[in-house]
Amino acid sequence: MTRKARGDRHPGSRRFVHHLGVVLDLWIPAATPQGPRTDLVSVATLHDYPASGPWPEHLGQGDMLVADHDVRDALEAASRLDGLRVIQTLSAGVDRIVDRLPPGITLCDASGVHDVGVAEWVLMAILASNRRLPQLIDAQRAATWHREGSRGDDLEGSNVLILGYGSIGRAVENRLVPFGVEVVRVARHERDGVHALPGLPALLPSADVLVILLPLTTETRGVVDARLLSQLKPGALVVNASRGAVVDTPALLAALAEGRIRAALDVTDPEPLPDGHPLWAVPGVLITPHVAGDVSGEEGRAWALVADQVGRLGRGEPLLNVVVDGY
Repeated sequence: MTRKARGDRHPGSRRFVHHLGVVLDLWIPAATPQGPRTDLVSVATLHDYPASGPWPEHLGQGDMLVADHDVRDALEAASRLDGLRVIQTLSAGVDRIVDRLPPGITLCDASGVHDVGVAEWVLMAILASNRRLPQLIDAQRAATWHREGSRGDDLEGSNVLILGYGSIGRAVENRLVPFGVEVVRVARHERDGVHALPGLPALLPSADVLVILLPLTTETRGVVDARLLSQLKPGALVVNASRGAVVDTPALLAALAEGRIRAALDVTDPEPLPDGHPLWAVPGVLITPHVAGDVSGEEGRAWALVADQVGRLGRGEPLLNVVVDGY
């Protein structure tokens, strides 16, 4: 089964659709900037839904609604609209919304929008971890010329296993190949050149870097557990840029505390990571606060996708990135 509706991926270009068969009612977050509003007003009638309560019992008519990364307000608005057909998220992951939709709503994710930002973060995290950048920054802040223990690892010639090979996985591979790495691809379902998830244990012992890009579903929650982590070679780097709950946090902590592996995490479980949590202090870990996709070009790509989807819906054409089977 294909994971996306026909049309598969949004190309990321700022292409706006005109000559719609109908004028659609599009509901957007009240905090939407003026730039996207100016572009969208030519393809739809815009309505704002509030950022918080109190909520009216009824908002009115709506054909499509845009859900920001915090989906709570979008869900409140969706339940108060008549005729709503589509919810378009601005995030690639839909685990926070997919099981909470009103009946009969088509959900579309933002696959393709975050490929650049997340792929660049993954490359940055690998290079920073391999070259011991956090330790060197600590020495700089201490105003100390400290070279001991700073010898890094080569990226060239290393084996990088990408777990969750979708559009972001392809973007990561495209950036890694020029560094002379061997890329191994794993996804939930086997296809040409991509291993299926059940084959992961046999592939882990050869991996120098494990990059986790899986969506969070019932099947993938906690899938990177103590057993899988134990199959990594000593000193392997685990990079998680998907969802924190894909990894078993106690198992990860134990492996890090033993010094068997290293980690670079943009996501954690729990999240936000509380002050004083053991992950903050365990050796060999680099943590960023879920910012991998936060880059300057993200907004333009996201709203270009929204405009494209409005045009498709108005013309009766297949939508992009329709969520099937939870992702």
